[in-house]
Amino acid sequence: MRARGILEEAVARGVVPGAAFGVVHADGRRESFHLGFAQLVPEPVPLEAGFYFDLASLTKPLFTLKETLKAVEEGLLDLDDPLSLHLPDLLWLKDHPLKAKTVRELLAHTAGLPAWEAVYTWGQGEALKARLLQHPWPLGEPVYSDIGYMLLGLLLERVRKRPLGAFPLPEGLTPSPPPEKTAATEQCPWRGRALRGEVHDENAHALGGLAGHAGLFGTLEGVLGELQAILEGRWLSRAALEEMLRPHGERLLSWERKRPGWHGGSLASERAFGHTGFTGVAAFVDPERGYAWALLTNAVHPTRHRPPIAPLRRALGNALAAEVA
Repeated sequence: MRARGILEEAVARGVVPGAAFGVVHADGRRESFHLGFAQLVPEPVPLEAGFYFDLASLTKPLFTLKETLKAVEEGLLDLDDPLSLHLPDLLWLKDHPLKAKTVRELLAHTAGLPAWEAVYTWGQGEALKARLLQHPWPLGEPVYSDIGYMLLGLLLERVRKRPLGAFPLPEGLTPSPPPEKTAATEQCPWRGRALRGEVHDENAHALGGLAGHAGLFGTLEGVLGELQAILEGRWLSRAALEEMLRPHGERLLSWERKRPGWHGGSLASERAFGHTGFTGVAAFVDPERGYAWALLTNAVHPTRHRPPIAPLRRALGNALAAEVA
């Protein structure tokens, strides 16, 4: 597999401290390997199979999208419901267009909400959740939005009547991994410590750990299991999967479609889709050619100021496509 040589060179050059890579095929075949280190400082820890990675924004498709579509399947909500139907206290006593934005618009990043805000500086826990619901978010042109997924997380908690951290998860996915079996992320200046087994995203941390936009941890096998289920059409019902794959501009629901500059590589088929995460993780699915792949790294360890990881992802995606196609 060409991917191994590409990743061995990337680890040797310091692009990433460690990497877990795997590819699954629609016929059930699976290949995977682990390279490098789970931690470099304060002491080196070799990366081994079974280690967890902070999945960052892979939380959006692998958790929030999936849980929202499951709720739709169960009749608890509809994709075209306005937010105010399930969050009646949203912007209480205020006339604001956010109330009419739909679940679908938030999932597809078309609601016009801001991309990001340092909400962890506003407070923590339930008080922060309440403030998120009362903040008069400005709406503009559609952009990829963490804010929208934070609100979706609050909506899911209301619909299920329990915190996100109590939602059942497949094997290999968790919001609370054992630190000694988790790849380290950043030496966090805000928290004053190196993060290992603790969510890297500051906003997710302030919201309790697992939020709608980030907070999920996963092993390579856990992520590959989800991708395999998507390939085999058993991740959700057929109807929900068909709706997930309906285009919304450059995106599907949550997932990003192949486009120029896409991190999955230019040789993927036109129906390919995927998602990335700030910590250095990525997952891509090519249903037309019957394979999917995941790259899990701790690229932000010990600092986020490292060489860009996009060229590495594209190199892997193109090498895989050339071998499989």
